Amino acid sequence: HRCGLGDRPLRRPGHLLWPEKPLPFAPRGLDGGGATAIPKPSRDQRGPPLPPLHLPRGRPTAFEAYKEKMKELSVLSLICSCFYTQPHPNTVYQYGDMEVKQLDKRASGQSFEVILKSPSDLSPESPMLSSPPKKKDTSLEELQKRLEAAEERRKTQEAQVLKQLAERREHEREVLHKALEENNNFSRQAEEKLNYKMELSKEIREAHLAALRERLREKELHAAEVRRNKEQREEMSG
Repeated sequence: HRCGLGDRPLRRPGHLLWPEKPLPFAPRGLDGGGATAIPKPSRDQRGPPLPPLHLPRGRPTAFEAYKEKMKELSVLSLICSCFYTQPHPNTVYQYGDMEVKQLDKRASGQSFEVILKSPSDLSPESPMLSSPPKKKDTSLEELQKRLEAAEERRKTQEAQVLKQLAERREHEREVLHKALEENNNFSRQAEEKLNYKMELSKEIREAHLAALRERLREKELHAAEVRRNKEQREEMSG
């Protein structure tokens, strides 16, 4: 039998943790009392080891005794609470043909009973529940009118749906036409700018070529005049 104060077993009654030498008195923890501080003996005071002696099974430990004591206290407190409860006076409230009777009220909540009066207890002056009105028999003409009204509603809904679809398609066509117009305008403007640039570059090129031709013609005239002057000087010298 182990006492729960260490891994070493009790040798015999009167020993706690050091079984080599008996104590002068039994520890108070085994008979239900409080724990007592016991000094640890030295090695010289310890005797030869004794064979382990276990406590008899009929003798409970301190923990088991404490556990049983707590069980007894809990049962005793429950019995006392049942005998010494202060009953509350029953209160009855009337709500038409219904009675609400208060049974008990504690800190944890409140219980009550709802009592409904039987039909025999109701006074004859109280209004009886009226039976639901009977449905009128539907004639063939009314059915035909309902069918015609339903058909008219269906046609109206179809017309509304078709109108919405037509409006949506018209809007899509307008958006597409506007996009095409913008694209055509952009293309036309780009083409006009390109043509203008091409014409301008052509004019510049023609002007440059005309200037080059004029320079060549002037050079040819100058060369011809130089040759003529040279020939005249040769004739005069010869």
